[in-house]
Amino acid sequence: MDKIAVVILNWNGVKLLEQFLPSVIQFSEGATIYVADNDSTDNSVEFVTKNFPNIKIVKNSGNHGFAKGYNDALQHIDAEIYALVNSDIEVTENWLKPILDTFDKEKQTAIIQPKILDFKNKEYFEYAGAAGGFIDKYGFPFCRGRIFETVEKDNGQYNDNIELFWASGACFFIRKKVFDELKGFDESFFAHQEEIDLCWRAANEGHIIKYNSQSVVYHVGGATLQQGNPKKTYLNFRNSLLMMVKNLPKSGLFFVIFFRMVLDGIAGIRFLTQGKFGHTFAILNAHFSFYCLSLKYLKKRKDFQIQQYYTVKSIVFLYYIRKLTLFKEIFNSIQNIKN
Repeated sequence: MDKIAVVILNWNGVKLLEQFLPSVIQFSEGATIYVADNDSTDNSVEFVTKNFPNIKIVKNSGNHGFAKGYNDALQHIDAEIYALVNSDIEVTENWLKPILDTFDKEKQTAIIQPKILDFKNKEYFEYAGAAGGFIDKYGFPFCRGRIFETVEKDNGQYNDNIELFWASGACFFIRKKVFDELKGFDESFFAHQEEIDLCWRAANEGHIIKYNSQSVVYHVGGATLQQGNPKKTYLNFRNSLLMMVKNLPKSGLFFVIFFRMVLDGIAGIRFLTQGKFGHTFAILNAHFSFYCLSLKYLKKRKDFQIQQYYTVKSIVFLYYIRKLTLFKEIFNSIQNIKN
């Protein structure tokens, strides 16, 4: 068994592989590197085989998205630690050592995220993950360094190593035994928020998720599905509701989901007033799909769910009503309430 396998999921991303695979090869000494291909129709596999013959290829039978794509590929990869890395990630020197040191020293730590900065503007955090993720009571995710549309500049304010609620799937380290124990990602999600669901399930089992600022990567973001794409809106809203059905504490389960759906409706109206009709219909479709799948997902619930899963009651209220746009402001407001 290898100590660590770096696994890059690919679908028709030959240009991304050409641009970013060299940094992974250069700075991943001691790791076995895999490209897990979701049945690409471009020349991705041929490109890797020809130009990087030491990279191992795992071929999936179709384009199964992020969740099933990784689940299928990892069945063929034997390593103590999986590093799941988007194809639009540039890694940096020494990015693996701090992660491996943490896993070696902290046996309860099951999942780790590095610092994720913006490849296009390297002084700033990147939208998908930044310096680690949390959620509010109603399942809205946010990050240190990114809350809704506000992305912070990296001034060293998150140069620490702390526990998180969720780690970004853009660059996601997990122990193989934990991934297997949790039966991997929920394949019904296809893509988006499956890593939050996996982290929530891991937390319910007593595992620890952490952020390590000594490991730094740069992420393009939106290279496969743009932020403004209605399909992304659909997947995010649907998957968030499904995740909550599976993982929320039993007490207040239906009230929290009902209130979340009301907030979704407000978001739909906001999109409508902005002329973003595709996003409004995406939310309606997400809710319809949720209705169809909700009973199936109720059956996926485990016997135990952690009670204190959220950091704030409503990040929507704090951001849009109180105008607290930075994580530090949010954190200070929490401390004032506690005091």
